[in-house]
Amino acid sequence: MQQNTFSGNDPIGQFFHWNETMWSDMQRSRLGDNPVSQALSHVNSEDLKVFYQAVSTNPMRLLDMQMQWWQGQLAICQNSMVKAMDNSTESLVQNPPGDRRFQHHSWKDEPHFDFMRQSYLHFAKSLVEMLEVVEGVPEPVRQRLAFTFRQTINALAPTNFIWSNPELLQRTLEEKGANLVKGIELFQEDMAASADLLKIRMTRQGAFTLGQDLATTPGEVVFRNDIFELIQYGASTESVHQTPLLVIPPFINKFYILDLKEQNSLVGWLRDQGHTVFIMSWRNPGKDQASIGFPDLIHSGTMEAIRVIEQITDEKEVNALGYCIGGTLLASTMALYAARRMKPRVKSATFLTTLLDFTQPGEVGVFINDTVVSAIEQMNETQGFFDGRQMAVTFSLLRENSLYWNYYIDNYLKGEEPSDFDILYWNSDSTNLSAACARFLLRELYLNNRLSQSGEVKIGNFGLDLGKIKTPSYFLSTKEDHIALWDATFGGSRLLGGETTLVLGESGHVAGVVNPPHKNKYGYWLSDADFDSPDQWLASARREAGSWWTHWQQWVTPHLGDKQVPARAVGSEEYPGLMPAPGQYVQQTLPVEE
Repeated sequence: MQQNTFSGNDPIGQFFHWNETMWSDMQRSRLGDNPVSQALSHVNSEDLKVFYQAVSTNPMRLLDMQMQWWQGQLAICQNSMVKAMDNSTESLVQNPPGDRRFQHHSWKDEPHFDFMRQSYLHFAKSLVEMLEVVEGVPEPVRQRLAFTFRQTINALAPTNFIWSNPELLQRTLEEKGANLVKGIELFQEDMAASADLLKIRMTRQGAFTLGQDLATTPGEVVFRNDIFELIQYGASTESVHQTPLLVIPPFINKFYILDLKEQNSLVGWLRDQGHTVFIMSWRNPGKDQASIGFPDLIHSGTMEAIRVIEQITDEKEVNALGYCIGGTLLASTMALYAARRMKPRVKSATFLTTLLDFTQPGEVGVFINDTVVSAIEQMNETQGFFDGRQMAVTFSLLRENSLYWNYYIDNYLKGEEPSDFDILYWNSDSTNLSAACARFLLRELYLNNRLSQSGEVKIGNFGLDLGKIKTPSYFLSTKEDHIALWDATFGGSRLLGGETTLVLGESGHVAGVVNPPHKNKYGYWLSDADFDSPDQWLASARREAGSWWTHWQQWVTPHLGDKQVPARAVGSEEYPGLMPAPGQYVQQTLPVEE
């Protein structure tokens, strides 16, 4: 990739030259060698053919849409001319609700920029509506095109370019281009730390230190194998509940989202409620772990953790809490116990934003088709893992304006390093997924939805049947979750054979889960009525103020054992503490060095 330095008397001119050459180099590199980019381009090309064919069968409909756009654009022109003479005139096109891109006063006060803003928003709305009304487009194609159209529209927003963003123009002139020079430094650092796709920093890279600022709950690593470390946290109460608690975080993220700062640590809060808390910290796999698959995460992961907990606590059952895909792993583990006709080792199961039925995979579904999945498998087989940095960019692009383009503007065009934010620091601390595990996750779960079909997923010689799970379960979903849609997670709860409690939290996939009671920020909905659809459930539900954490503690109380026991020491003679929490595996950053 071409390197540039910025010296001399024309930093702005140098920036534009660098911008042109850098982005063209990136585009050639990305499309030339990356099979996933090629597959996405192929799928998009085929989808557009389907769309154009549908449009061609009803040209009058297209003409009508074009006329509506043209009439709207003429009205915007007239409005802008009037505003140039009378600035008190109201704009015809208002910002969409929640859109924070056009907050600078010049977007409304200066006719030139107001015209640009209105024209852009009118075009964006017209393009989306055209896709919605064209008949004859299969729904999967429509969904993928809606994502592609949205990405294109938002990438071309006038806020993303210096010459069309009044705030950036003003700053660049005032600072004589110094903001651009700083932005290029940040860009080059981010490119060096990225995989094939640009991973934009969301917080300062050195903002936090694990074990000092985040993941500070006192504990010890009491077990380690090639897949995970098991951390036991020290008790903060004189006595504890008889039944220990195992927390299973997603194996595509690091566990400390549940142990951030002291004031928003779920782990810390749980031990303060008297639980003996164990948590699994997954290894960040590299090429040497390519063959570690989903069965290994069960046999050498969750089952092994439960075995070690029994040895340490002398309790044969645990209460288990699985987050996101960690909950999918928990359900699969329980189904394997049932298939092997073993005594259930899980006394109660809690599923946080967990998909068991992948019929509705959320917005990530736009990437789930055989062409793209095959390309991902091809790439993963070559490198031995699915690079977590690429996963992070993919998930950011599901909320591109708030998790991608705003940081692009602030970091590279304003030259501002982002502020320190614990959740975004965790979000940027990516983890790989082994090639074998990624293949199972994408093809067997997301693409073929086999876990929802009795016996279709086999672990060794045993077929998994979620209906054989009779353990009481608690499902926490979140209303604004775009990764695990709440109605999809609720639908998956019906696959289990035991009694289920459904709770719908406010906010999204992370903020709705990390919701400490003392903040009194987000509430939740409850209903135990029978329902035929999620909307029917929500209509019958009652909203409760406060955190779901306290409701869960009430729910789990009957499963805590018959008595309180003295606070347990950390570890045992067989499994002594190996090192202080947060352990070794969580410290691994990408790229993993073998």
